[in-house]
Amino acid sequence: MIEINDLSKKYKNTLAVKNISFKIKKNTIVGLLGPNGCGKTTTIGMLLGLIKPSSGTVFIDGKNIEKENNRTKILEKVNFISPYVELPKKLTVEENLKVYGRMYGVNNLEKKILNLMEDLNLLEFKKRKTGELSSGQKNRVSLAKALINEPEILLLDEPTASLDPDVGDYIRTYIENFASKKGTTILLASTCYF
Repeated sequence: MIEINDLSKKYKNTLAVKNISFKIKKNTIVGLLGPNGCGKTTTIGMLLGLIKPSSGTVFIDGKNIEKENNRTKILEKVNFISPYVELPKKLTVEENLKVYGRMYGVNNLEKKILNLMEDLNLLEFKKRKTGELSSGQKNRVSLAKALINEPEILLLDEPTASLDPDVGDYIRTYIENFASKKGTTILLASTCYF
């Protein structure tokens, strides 16, 4: 489902990612672990086609993400969350989910939003502006956004950042169950301490 070959990214004199290669099979969950600043977020940016690699290739579902005619088709099957990408702050939780659901052409959008808000304990915040939420609440809204289109591939950059330990455990279990039920391939980037 995902194949990375000798991927590197250099910013001026800084090598952010150096010659990484890996494959992720369909319907698996793989962790990309490392300390802060080791290139996890940059790697996810290259997988999404948001950052151009200095060298190497990214194939998703057998197609090169760098080819413009492939990117749109690939991204219809993908979604992501990152603590570095904020949702529009002046929109409510419900409005944000409607916008992203429409972007992905989600059928039965109202029902899908209600189910996600129930599952992720967001109902009490549905009319609140996203910019007024705590970082943990924003994180759960971002996860709901990432699941709105039931993606085949889910890229999660620090999905439990800013969450209380019990909420983090719930979210990890929820993601595992979602992946198992939907056959989703997941790359989960997380900090580990050495």
